[in-house]
Formats: sequence, C-alpha cells, structure tokens
Amino acid sequence: MPKLKTNRGAAKRFKRTASGGFKRAQSHRRHILTKKSPKRKRQLRITARIHKSDERAVRRLLPYS
Repeated sequence: MPKLKTNRGAAKRFKRTASGGFKRAQSHRRHILTKKSPKRKRQLRITARIHKSDERAVRRLLPYS
C-alpha cells in the first residue's frame, strides 16, 4: 500500500495532545480587535480541543500524527 499524504493545511492548524486528542487555536483573533474587550481577546489566546464528532475527520487528514 502506498504512503498516505498528510494534509498540509490541517498539519498547520492542529496538533496532537498527549491523551490522543487534537488541539486547535481559537478563531476571531486576526483583525478588528479594537472593538473586542481585553477579556475576550485574552480568552481567545487559550487553545481549544477538537470536538469529538470532528476527530475522525482530523485523524484522516493527519494520518501520521
């Protein structure tokens, strides 16, 4: 069987956690930041977990992670 290709876009967005899940960055942190409160911007820095229903799709995109 041939080698599988890793989806490079997904590889830049998701990282594997030690427990086997995937973590991701929060959205809405790129621009139009002046109207967002400091508390909201601070909370957007925290990484989030991929939802359980999306894990299968991410695992297919990242076969070797």
